[in-house]
Amino acid sequence: MDTEIGSRTWPAHAKINLALHVTGRRPDGYHLIESLAVFTRFGDRVEVALADSDDFTVSGRYAPSVPLDASNLALRARDALRREAGSERTPPVAIKLEKNLPVASGVGGGSSDAAAVLRGLVRTWDLAIDDARLARIGLSLGADVPMCLAAKPLVARGIGDELSMVPDFSALGLVLVNPGTPVSTADIFAALSRRDNEPLAPLPRSIDFHSLRNWLEITRNDLEPVAVALQPAIGRALSWLDKAGSGFSRMSGSGATCFGLFETGNVAKRAAAEIRGRQPDWFVAATRSIASEAE
Repeated sequence: MDTEIGSRTWPAHAKINLALHVTGRRPDGYHLIESLAVFTRFGDRVEVALADSDDFTVSGRYAPSVPLDASNLALRARDALRREAGSERTPPVAIKLEKNLPVASGVGGGSSDAAAVLRGLVRTWDLAIDDARLARIGLSLGADVPMCLAAKPLVARGIGDELSMVPDFSALGLVLVNPGTPVSTADIFAALSRRDNEPLAPLPRSIDFHSLRNWLEITRNDLEPVAVALQPAIGRALSWLDKAGSGFSRMSGSGATCFGLFETGNVAKRAAAEIRGRQPDWFVAATRSIASEAE
């Protein structure tokens, strides 16, 4: 690759399922869910720039786990947007992915990378594509991509594509922990003993640390018991979060990443340092979620 023009970086936030109920299964095999999700400031980073020819490079702690071929969701996002807009309006681009999130770890990293690529390319290519149309393109790539495009507190229903934004949702102090244990989403869903669970309870009228924690106590992640049974290290990660003072701990998505809820960002940072000191090989990150409105 020769020259790059006007590069710009786009965040790819981690998606955290604070609660995830499996409520059914469609005839085509897709599971129906209800999930309250937030997105963290810590995540991957995507740099997009015009270039002489298409290029894709990956750096960061988890770069060795990232495929560089057409199976990569970021490249599929580029190609899908190019098909939608037409090749004459979508010249070659260099995409650089900084992979800070563990791969296939229940935090929507690949979907968020794809969402960042879509947002970045719309601007880089100066395309007149609105949010609804971009979400439709995202859905063609995967059920999680539309919510990663939204990247604000939301409740997802259906296969994850029916989104309701949650207003007045403040930023949360979170610690993310992953013991480095690979988990197959397909295996987790296949092992479920029940797929017709009750939906989420109504959210509290006013959401703060205490009301959210109380609400979380009456919700579930229906994938967590199966995942812990298959990979006991997930249970150890949850125990370390509890020992570090988490107000509430749970696995996100299909795992193996777990989150702990903390009342302030500083408390979360101290807890992360404690866990990291005891488990230096684990992925541990203190972060804050993105509020429903700019703070």
